[in-house]
Amino acid sequence: MSRLRIVFAGTPPFAAGLLEALLRSEHEVVAVYTQPDRPAGRGKQLQASAVKQIAQARGLPVLQPQSLRTETAAADLALWHADVMVVVAYGLILPQPILDTPRLGCVNVHASLLPRWRGAAPIERALMAGDTHTGVTIMQMDKGLDTGPMLCTEEVAITEDDDRISLESKLEHAGIRGLLRALADLEGFILRATVQDHAASTYAAKLEKHESLIHWDQDAQAINRQIRGMVGRMPAYTQYREERIRLLKAQVGPAAAFRPGTVISADKDGLLVACLNSTLNITQIQLPGKNPVSIRDFVNAHRNHFENGSQFDAVIAAAP
Repeated sequence: MSRLRIVFAGTPPFAAGLLEALLRSEHEVVAVYTQPDRPAGRGKQLQASAVKQIAQARGLPVLQPQSLRTETAAADLALWHADVMVVVAYGLILPQPILDTPRLGCVNVHASLLPRWRGAAPIERALMAGDTHTGVTIMQMDKGLDTGPMLCTEEVAITEDDDRISLESKLEHAGIRGLLRALADLEGFILRATVQDHAASTYAAKLEKHESLIHWDQDAQAINRQIRGMVGRMPAYTQYREERIRLLKAQVGPAAAFRPGTVISADKDGLLVACLNSTLNITQIQLPGKNPVSIRDFVNAHRNHFENGSQFDAVIAAAP
């Protein structure tokens, strides 16, 4: 295996895991691109991305341009004499001059089996669609959105217990395996790359805030997929009287004939709520300003909080 000079571009924790793997490999990471620091937390203080934190801890040069479409962007990248630019959830569009600058171009680690789920939210969309498998595609980048030729893939099964957090962890490990495999013979993989079937593509649109709101007139399977897909980033929520409650974990319950949104029971085994011709057994929630809590613990502390026959609502006048 030839040692490659790599410029890495990425931003969130998923990308940070890939960067750490490269830093443990035989290859040389010469510079890191990441998004500018953003306000975060209750105090809205500027916070470095997960990738920047790893890069700084290892003493790597960090670049945080607002855009790569400037006249000097390609020239600045060329200064690193990179063999390849590895891109993982970076968040900026790479124009053609950037794509053409490294000797072997730019390689992307995408968290789906392309051409399914091109776009910004492939992990969430796979869960919410009820997919039973997904994976990671290592692809040569072109000017399109996740449209470039595929170098290799790593498949991952989606179990009924997976949520966004657990599936992202599986895909991170799959991405590491696929990326290191591709880099071991990058020129060979590029020569053998597979063109995507563009007619079979699907689009993983960025999640919107309104998608977190639960509508109880759906069946329990659909609502459970919504909860699993949104947890950890934009958790699914409902309204109970004056409270906005996040639902973090649930299982599909037995069939029942109640008005959707009706609380059927609340005990140590869960909060059973009616859906369309079905029920959902909620086992973990989060109230405003509070930490996540199991229904078992919540019911022990607030025995009469959820009354049998009361109603969850899908309408919130002004969600915070």
